[in-house]
Amino acid sequence: MRKILFLTIITFISAGSLFAQKSALRDAKRSLGRDDLNEARTLIQQATQNPETANDPETWKIMGDIGNKAFDNERTKAMLGQNANDKVMYDGLMESYTPYLKADSLAQIPDQKGKVKNKVRGDISSILKANHPFYINGGVYYNEQRNYSKAADFFEVYWNIPTLPMYEESKGNFSIDSTYQTIKYYAIITAIQAEQHERALEMLKRATAEPFIENSSYQESDLYELMASEYINLGDSAMYLETLYTGADKFPSSKYFIPNLVNVFIREGDTEKAMAYLDQAILNDPANSCDLNSVKGALLAEQGNYEAAEAEYNKALAQDPNCERALEAIAVNYILQAQNIREASAKITDRQQQVANDEKAVQFYQQSLNPLEKYADLLRARDADESEKQSALLKLRNVYYNLSNMGVDKSAELEAVEKELDLN
Repeated sequence: MRKILFLTIITFISAGSLFAQKSALRDAKRSLGRDDLNEARTLIQQATQNPETANDPETWKIMGDIGNKAFDNERTKAMLGQNANDKVMYDGLMESYTPYLKADSLAQIPDQKGKVKNKVRGDISSILKANHPFYINGGVYYNEQRNYSKAADFFEVYWNIPTLPMYEESKGNFSIDSTYQTIKYYAIITAIQAEQHERALEMLKRATAEPFIENSSYQESDLYELMASEYINLGDSAMYLETLYTGADKFPSSKYFIPNLVNVFIREGDTEKAMAYLDQAILNDPANSCDLNSVKGALLAEQGNYEAAEAEYNKALAQDPNCERALEAIAVNYILQAQNIREASAKITDRQQQVANDEKAVQFYQQSLNPLEKYADLLRARDADESEKQSALLKLRNVYYNLSNMGVDKSAELEAVEKELDLN
């Protein structure tokens, strides 16, 4: 008899506890209905922490409703031309999202008979569908506040909603268009601005794994460029290189991947690979001859193959006669050959051979003048940085000085350039 009475008391206490918590849910709903959102938040927070109601989908549904109500209240004010609190509006919108997802997830758990009776999905899916466009507005709002982390949150939720399991059979209800693709980019960019590089990288991996929709904001190759940049930010040189390879393969006409691969190979001293990729880059992007052929010429010059280097510089100049990089490089190419001849001449005693060498050196110095003088004029015309102009003028001074000492009078030009360099 005592045992039966004891069990009855336990059952009564358990039922009373459950009743109290269910009552708390009803009280939270009443507060929500009265627009007393602070009280509703307090009550529902208690319910989320109580074992009796923490796993009840209704608990989390009400929590989401509270955030949605805060959003709706301010949005209604805005629609009526009244003063709306944008921060309260968008914070309410975000406040609703995670609880709604949890409510739906809990409601998907099968009951003891193995059946799923999700009583909250219909309401939640309708609300999230209606609110979907406003997550863009929330992202824009926080971007303007320079709170880039929160802006990324809103843009990412906009990206996430159409992919939620609750819409698996009704994805056609969303416009997966160029705007949707653009918001992915905004999510990534704001995460980068927030210096959340791991997060940005995960977004980039996701974006590149999904179908790309053409849009006016960015190209698909931009995603891979950003990915390479994020690997640099995270210090992962191996993945940086792998991304460059992937980008070069997918976007051969890009001016980012192959040139950066070439730079990597140059730094590593792998001239053969650098040359191979340069040839591919020149083939893919002949309009970029100024840069690409100039780089190839510089690599050939480093190997002492001055004739082949000169041919590359001339290719660049044939396309763009004002290519500063090629003008300077071909001038230096001639100067180096002149200097090499003079150094070799200093080691021999045959006077006749010395004279012949001097004539060759003078010829190379004179060949350097036209491109070097033109390069200096271009720098002056665009008011280039002083260090750039000084570097070009010092090269000119060197050529004028050597020619004057070798029987070609360039004293007037030497005096003028020394005056410009303020060396008089």
